[in-house]
Amino acid sequence: MSDASLTGLAPADIVAPAWFLACWAGYSLYADRAHAPPNLMQRMHEYRRLWMSCMLARENRMVDTQIIANLMRSASFFASTTMFIIAGLIAVLGARTTAMALIAELPVAIETSPLLWDLKVLLMVVVYVYAFFKFTWAYRQYNYCLILLGSIPLPDRITEESRRIAARTAIIATSTARHFNRGTRAYYFGLGALAWFVHPWLFVLATVWVMLVLYRREFRSHLLATLGAPKDDQAGGSSP
Repeated sequence: MSDASLTGLAPADIVAPAWFLACWAGYSLYADRAHAPPNLMQRMHEYRRLWMSCMLARENRMVDTQIIANLMRSASFFASTTMFIIAGLIAVLGARTTAMALIAELPVAIETSPLLWDLKVLLMVVVYVYAFFKFTWAYRQYNYCLILLGSIPLPDRITEESRRIAARTAIIATSTARHFNRGTRAYYFGLGALAWFVHPWLFVLATVWVMLVLYRREFRSHLLATLGAPKDDQAGGSSP
C-alpha cells in the first residue's frame, strides 16, 4: 500500500486546495486593485464621495450617523456568526467518526483518511478565521468614520480642512467596505470548500463556479449597470 493511500493525500487532494488558494488570492488581487475594470466597489466609492459632499451641507447629521450605525450592525452580525461557524467546525473535529460516516453515504463521495478529513476541516477554519478578522476590522473602521463625521463643523463653519476630512471619511468608508467585502468573499469561497469533503475534483469545479459568480456580481451585474455614475463633480476620482 502506498504512502498516498495511507495518508489519504492523493495527488488530487494536493492540487485541489492549491487551486482553491490560488483562485481566491488571484481573484482578490484582480478585484481589489486600484485600476480594475469598473466594479461595484469603485462605483460605490463615487457615491460615498457624493454622500460626504451632501453631508457637509446638512445641519442635522443624524441620518448620516444612522447609516453608519446600520453598517456597523451588519459587520457585527457577520463577525458573531463567523464565531459560531468556527466553533461548529471545531466541534466537527471532535465528532470526526460520525461526520465521516454521514459524508460516506453520499453516492459520489470518495473514501478519505482521518488525517485528510482533519485537514479539510482545518482549511474551513482558516477561511472563517480570515473572515472574522475582516469583519471585526470593518467594524472598527466604521467607528473611525463616526469620529471623523463628528469632527466636521456645521455648514456655516465649513472650511477647506472640513472638506478634506469629509473626503477622508469617504475613503475610509470605502476601505471599510472593501474589508467587509473580503469577509463575505471568504464566505463564498468557504461554501466552495465544502465540496472537498465529497470529492477533490468537485472542489476544483466548485471553486471555479464561486469565482464566476463573484465576477458576474461585481463586474457584470445589472446592479452595477443600474447604479451608473453620480452626476456630481465632487463624486469623481478613483477609489483608494
